Amino acid sequence: MGVRLLLARPLPGTVGEARRVTHVFAEPESVPARLDAYCGVSFGAGELELLDGIRGMPCEPCLLLAPPPDGQLDGGAGSD
Repeated sequence: MGVRLLLARPLPGTVGEARRVTHVFAEPESVPARLDAYCGVSFGAGELELLDGIRGMPCEPCLLLAPPPDGQLDGGAGSD
């Protein structure tokens, strides 16, 4: 089983509207003091809204750095 991913973006008012992109996070095993996105941006308690999907613009570095679903890079092409 792969890493469980969380999608979240900064709450309104915490950053400028253009920076409220959807970031990707590895689901932590316990509640951390800060949550680090795959792109390297770190957020503290009360700074994020958890999402059930990408809303608005995605963070492109997060999308590039996050592990692919089921650990497959090719979508399963060529597998039996």
